[in-house]
Amino acid sequence: MIEQISGLREDAEKEIRLAQNKSELNAVRVKYLGKAGLLTQVLRGMREVSPEMRPKIGALVNEVRDSLEALFKEEESKFENLEMQQELSKSAIDITEPSKNSQRGALHPLSRVYETLIDTCVGLGFQVVDGPEVELDYYNFEALNVPKNHPARDMQDTFFVSDNILLRSQTSSVQARIMQKLKPPFKIISPGRVYRNDSDSTHSPVFHQLEGLVIDENVSMADLKAMLTALMRKTFGEETQIRFRPSFFPFTEPSVEVDVTCPICHGSGCRICKGTGFMELLGAGIVNPKVLEMGGIDSKKYRGFAFGFGVDRVAMVKDGIGDIRSMFRNDIRFLKQMK
Repeated sequence: MIEQISGLREDAEKEIRLAQNKSELNAVRVKYLGKAGLLTQVLRGMREVSPEMRPKIGALVNEVRDSLEALFKEEESKFENLEMQQELSKSAIDITEPSKNSQRGALHPLSRVYETLIDTCVGLGFQVVDGPEVELDYYNFEALNVPKNHPARDMQDTFFVSDNILLRSQTSSVQARIMQKLKPPFKIISPGRVYRNDSDSTHSPVFHQLEGLVIDENVSMADLKAMLTALMRKTFGEETQIRFRPSFFPFTEPSVEVDVTCPICHGSGCRICKGTGFMELLGAGIVNPKVLEMGGIDSKKYRGFAFGFGVDRVAMVKDGIGDIRSMFRNDIRFLKQMK
């Protein structure tokens, strides 16, 4: 009987490997392992085997059954993989073929301008930092040399949550925090959302700023102008010129308003720039020594310059957007024009 079982095993293995598909493989399984299969018939003949041989024969039959089951599964898996490959080849998609009714997307004007400004500043050695939008009055005003009841507070209509907590009205609050954390020298920019109670075609209660701060020894207005010239030329074109006009900001002393060559008329004069050829775009200046001292920085050893502007304003100028509110309505007709 041992020879009979071994012979069945050899025959079954041959037929399994000769099967051409799952149907033929299943027929072989029924032939050998089914209820009336050849191996099952061998087990029914165990009554004729002597008692001392039954354990040995039983163990051999179980071994053969397990071996054949494993081989069946292996071959069945091969057929399933082959069928899957055939199905995939029939339904393959040519990804190089142009699709029908496809639409091109585009970055939002704000995102596009932000990418340009941040990439340029990082290329100039600036580190990008962030801070809370719900801010303490101290960092938004007092640490920037704007104490309570200071007239400069009237320049901003601030959203107050409580007497001491507000929605930041400028990203300069990040600079006040960073001065307490970093040791000079450092160069940082702080892009982000800010909030002011103002709403018309050129102002929004929620808008975006990018402010920069450089603290080092022997920093001068010449350094500030050179850096801003590089930034504005990358933003508006290599022919862009900038000019400084005296101004006042509590955070800086001296302070300047920064004008750039009008991107619309390129300096020849137009309705947008009121015939001057220049457009007011940002504020800047040398950091007030009082601000340095409140930030824990030795104002006798270090100086710094700061600048800040509205990113929404830059996007409006670059893309000819007449109403700032258009950028926040998610009107698909407006967004399609930005391609």
